[in-house]
Amino acid sequence: MNRTLLGMLTPSSNTVLEPYTAALLQGLFPRVTAHFQRFTVKETSLSGPDQAFDPTPQLEAARLLNDARMDVIAWSGTSASWLGFETDRQLCAAIAEMTGVPATSSVLALNEILTRTGVTRLGLVTPYLDEIQGAIVANYAAEGIEVVAERHLNDRGNFSFSEYDEATLAGLVREVAQCHPQAITLLCTNMRGAAIVPALEQELGIPIYDSVSVAVWKSLQLAGEDTTCIQGWGGLFQDPRLGP
Repeated sequence: MNRTLLGMLTPSSNTVLEPYTAALLQGLFPRVTAHFQRFTVKETSLSGPDQAFDPTPQLEAARLLNDARMDVIAWSGTSASWLGFETDRQLCAAIAEMTGVPATSSVLALNEILTRTGVTRLGLVTPYLDEIQGAIVANYAAEGIEVVAERHLNDRGNFSFSEYDEATLAGLVREVAQCHPQAITLLCTNMRGAAIVPALEQELGIPIYDSVSVAVWKSLQLAGEDTTCIQGWGGLFQDPRLGP
C-alpha cells in the first residue's frame, strides 16, 4: 500500500491534538495516518520548568518518530508564538537535517496562512496567562500583524486547557469577532477548537484557524496530499488561496 505517514510531536499533558488530528484525517484512513510522540510539557508560563521548550527532547521525539519512516514531522504546539517564531524555524530545520524529511509546526503553518491570505488584522483566542498573551501579541505586531481583539483564559495549564468546553471557546470567538478582524485564530493545540470552526465561520463570516487543523493542513501539503479532501472542518482546507 502507498501510505502517507504524518508524525506529530506532542506535549505530554495534551489530550486534544491526538484525537482531533485523527478525526481530521478520518476520511483519508487508512492511506493517510498520523503518529505521535510525546515529550514533557506540564505547564505554560514564562517562568515555569517548561518555559524554555528545550529543543533537545523535541529532537529526540522526532528521531523516535522517524524510526517509523514518517513522510513529514510537525511540532503540533504553539510555543513559538510567545518564544519567538525563529525558535520553530530553527527546530524544524534541525528536524529536517536529522531525519531527512520535511518539518513544520502549528505556528509556522498559521503564519504562512496569514501571509498567503493577506491578514494584517487578527483576532486571538487562547487559554494562556496574561504574560504569554502579551508576548504573542507583541510577536505578531513585530511581523506587521495587529491583534485587534483578544481573549484569553489566564490559565497556566497545560492539561487544564483541554477541559474548556466548546461553548466556552465559541463565546470567546464571538466576542473577538465583534472587532471585525480579517481572521481569528484559536491558538493552542490542547483546546477543543477544531470542531467548532465550520459553524462559527458560517455564522460570523470570518476565517477561523485552529492550531491542530493548521498543523494537519501544512503536513498534508508537505506530503504532497490534496488538502481539499478534508471536508467539514472549515474553510482552511477549501480556500483556493491555500492550495499547493
